[in-house]
Amino acid sequence: MILGWSQFDIDVMHAALAEAEVAIGNGEVPVGAAVVVDGKIIAKDHNRSITESDPSAHAEIVVLRAAGASLKNHRLPDATLFVTLEPCVMCLGAIVQSRVKRVVFGAYDEKAGALGSVEDLLESRALNHRFEINGGLLAEESSRLLRQFFKARR
Repeated sequence: MILGWSQFDIDVMHAALAEAEVAIGNGEVPVGAAVVVDGKIIAKDHNRSITESDPSAHAEIVVLRAAGASLKNHRLPDATLFVTLEPCVMCLGAIVQSRVKRVVFGAYDEKAGALGSVEDLLESRALNHRFEINGGLLAEESSRLLRQFFKARR
């Protein structure tokens, strides 16, 4: 167990990291995500922007869509979203609209993070939903995948 994190949180983030590794094999930026409801992963996937020619196909949005379809509801008030990288502004909008109760992320994104690194948009009065944020789970593992990916592309 990692200090402050449950074994379940760690296990789910490992599942998201496995998805990030799949993304690498597909030539995608290695970000993976999973949605948990009632202690069970109901959706997991990775970035698909390049393979789907869809700029909105970030891992977070892909799994939120899948979770909504699984539950037959666009609202996910009992869900926790796990993602290997701090969400960007676009993903934050989808997270807010889905009404998740908690977001757990791995690496902080010093270039585009919207939950504290570059901006803390959850503090904006313009947003009509708030959720719990827990960042830094397996951050080094998440960061390492991203560094290796971009180093190989240079």
